[in-house]
Amino acid sequence: MSHDDFAFEPIKGLPERPPEHETILWQGRPSTIALARDAFKINWITGYFAVVILWRASVGGADAGLAGAIAFGLPYAGLWLAAMVVILALAVVMARSTVYTITTARVAMRIGAALTVTLNLPFRQIARADLRTRKNGTGTIALETLGETKFSYLILWPHCRPGHVRVTKPALRCIPDAARVAELLAEAAETRLSQPVVERRTPADAGDLVAAE
Repeated sequence: MSHDDFAFEPIKGLPERPPEHETILWQGRPSTIALARDAFKINWITGYFAVVILWRASVGGADAGLAGAIAFGLPYAGLWLAAMVVILALAVVMARSTVYTITTARVAMRIGAALTVTLNLPFRQIARADLRTRKNGTGTIALETLGETKFSYLILWPHCRPGHVRVTKPALRCIPDAARVAELLAEAAETRLSQPVVERRTPADAGDLVAAE
């Protein structure tokens, strides 16, 4: 019997069905490998352990030759392997629990493995979007919002722009084909913002308006 932690979602990644006039244009999630590299710094950790293993192996080799090198270096190699397993497992969980959605009206981010949060960012509340890509096409789209809205870095991480702790910016982190997604986001936002905002008023509201004039 299959089990889905997000079976309560009427549409994957969204807490409720979008209005009839709103269409989903794209959905995606972070690349596991890119997330492990950029958010969990797996390359830096590997480099650190490589230096430690070589250092300890050289110390053991100077004392007891090859056997000493293996005896001194092997425990740290085991620690490196354990760290890689933990990091990759965390990256898998983070990626699988995340759904980024771009519609004709907003950006939605369903994030969080233990505590699930859905963040809705209407295009009219987004001031700008910054794209950073890598050679393999993966990249991060950071969103700068208007107004006084503030986001918790601890709640958003790793779905935020790296290095911006004081002013936390939500981000579509480590997504494949990021340039194409950024272009789609720009076109959708431009189309949405070019549409006039229609406010419905009741006859009573209109009367109040005339009286106020």
